[in-house]
Amino acid sequence: MQNPSSTISALLQEHRRFPPSESIASRANARADLYERGREPVGFWAEMARGIDWHTPFTKTLEWNAPWAKWFIGGTLNASVNCVDRHLADGRRTRAAIIWEGEPSVPGNIGGEVRVLTYGDLHREVNRAAHALRDLGIAKGDRVAIYMPMVPEAVIAMLACARIGAPHTVIFGGFAPEAIRDRVNDCGAKAIITADGGYRRGNVVPLYDNVAKAAEGAPTVQKVLVLRRVGEAVRPVTLKAGRDVWWHEALDAAPTSICPPEMVDSEHPLYILYTSGTTGKPKGMLHTTGGYLVGTMATARAVFDLKDDDVYWCTADVGWVTGHSYIVYGPLANGATCLIYEGAPDFPDKDRFWQIVAKHRVSILYTAPTAIRSFMRFGDAFPARHDLSSLRLLGTVGEPINPEAWIWYHEKIGHGRCPIVDTWWQTETGQILITPLPGVTTTKPGSATFPFPGIQADVVDEQGNPVPLGSGGYLVIRHPWPGMARTLWGDDERYRETYWSRFPGIYFTGDGARRDEEGYFWLLGRVDDVLNVAGHRIGTMEVESALVSHPSVAEAAVIGVTHEIKGQALAAFVTPRAGIVADDRLIDTLKRHVATTIGPIARPDQIFITAELPKTRSAKIMRRLLRDIAEGRVLGDTTTLTDPAVVADIRERYAHTEA
Repeated sequence: MQNPSSTISALLQEHRRFPPSESIASRANARADLYERGREPVGFWAEMARGIDWHTPFTKTLEWNAPWAKWFIGGTLNASVNCVDRHLADGRRTRAAIIWEGEPSVPGNIGGEVRVLTYGDLHREVNRAAHALRDLGIAKGDRVAIYMPMVPEAVIAMLACARIGAPHTVIFGGFAPEAIRDRVNDCGAKAIITADGGYRRGNVVPLYDNVAKAAEGAPTVQKVLVLRRVGEAVRPVTLKAGRDVWWHEALDAAPTSICPPEMVDSEHPLYILYTSGTTGKPKGMLHTTGGYLVGTMATARAVFDLKDDDVYWCTADVGWVTGHSYIVYGPLANGATCLIYEGAPDFPDKDRFWQIVAKHRVSILYTAPTAIRSFMRFGDAFPARHDLSSLRLLGTVGEPINPEAWIWYHEKIGHGRCPIVDTWWQTETGQILITPLPGVTTTKPGSATFPFPGIQADVVDEQGNPVPLGSGGYLVIRHPWPGMARTLWGDDERYRETYWSRFPGIYFTGDGARRDEEGYFWLLGRVDDVLNVAGHRIGTMEVESALVSHPSVAEAAVIGVTHEIKGQALAAFVTPRAGIVADDRLIDTLKRHVATTIGPIARPDQIFITAELPKTRSAKIMRRLLRDIAEGRVLGDTTTLTDPAVVADIRERYAHTEA
């Protein structure tokens, strides 16, 4: 592992400290007490579990036999009931649950189409969708894939699945047919919920067409439910008879009565979410119902200081875990009002985000450092056009935020009055694990500060020993937590090997971190071959597999390089097959091939054509050396290479290209 001290040195040059904001100090004492109560994790999480509605109370909080955890044993519940039904009786029936804005501009209106669903509306639509799924033959335990644009029906579909006990797997709308097929086949999905299309940067994404292609090689898929989002005039589609059903027709035919919720065991699967792995095969993280709901509800309430009059906007897509945890389950379990936006942050102009904040009086904004760095590059004039005075709390998620971006966010968006919660967590963790508590924690730009109460995080060396303050190492979690993934779908051994074998009995996050002299945690990013590109986890092996699937490519190696906006970008080194002309046309073709095979998010920023790749005598590609070349570092040990001259040739080509 690279020495973390040198990596973090730039962050520590920023010595400014930000005391807790007085604007939310009135509720700070309750949050401060959480730290003391969280010293005993099992009792703490049992206390937090009393904040959700149990059909049958649990009899034991935790059963732990590393790496296998069971939380809230004996308890039964329903996630849909906790996110919707229970709010009808506490005065929220007429309160907005979802405020949605579409991307396309509406003539004569500021921004796009707007829909508001109260908790009463959401309850009605979730019940209709749950009835429709049951009518289509979906039962408890059946898996349902969801491949949707960012529209309210995506949330409704997730909650409808939860209502009938059918685990959902949401697939990001930017994935191509092959990636959809891989995920559907891995979990054996019985149905897919999609739309005729979705809007992105003024274009229509052909969602149904992608699903239709994916379903051709997905034998378990029996039904496809299709939402009419863009309409026949914009994107005509022809449904497959006997398999495909229009969303509106299925819901119109459904009973108007309440769909009885399936009360499931606390450990019943709620969803499977796929994240990239180093072997090239996406990993299906399995999250269960009780622990996940407790973890997301408790963290959403404490980290975002949620109040009844807040308009809360998490800018993520529901296709990623942030959307699951902090658009859907966590906030809705708290009865929050959540804003959802369909499109791109800079379309049709670079002030779209700030226009939305001002228009809907957003009070809490949770977004990614990648977006913040893009807004910085656009310039201060764009947020200055709009009244952002409604904001009272800002959050970041997806990757470490550099101090410069933190300061800009604080001053230009929060105008110096809004605390920033810089959160660290993963698809695997399900919930926020390291974060400031607003009104309590003194923050430092670039640091996620301290573990959430009830979370036992540590930084260790190669042998698993805690490093002294002021040192760096590997970030680990020493004690289980409720929202943690229980396993990988269908692959317990891979789960154990990936997360629990490096330091036996301790969860290895795969991230490097440093604790400064005051104990603050500074995240350093991935230490393996899973990259964080603009907040999205992308496995290098998955991209390499896509490249070598092209008939022009013999070998490929993919690495991550530092990128000013994305944090990390993909760079590929490719060896063509004999007789292939290596020119700019080939490079463009390969970039398009990766985007088509996996999705646009995996498109390499750079592709370098090489005669050979650096390999050890055992034929292992030395990606470490490629990273050194790309980052301009002094090369490490090359004595194990079969031909050291290969590295010199690549470095010369890379330097020439950069010049």
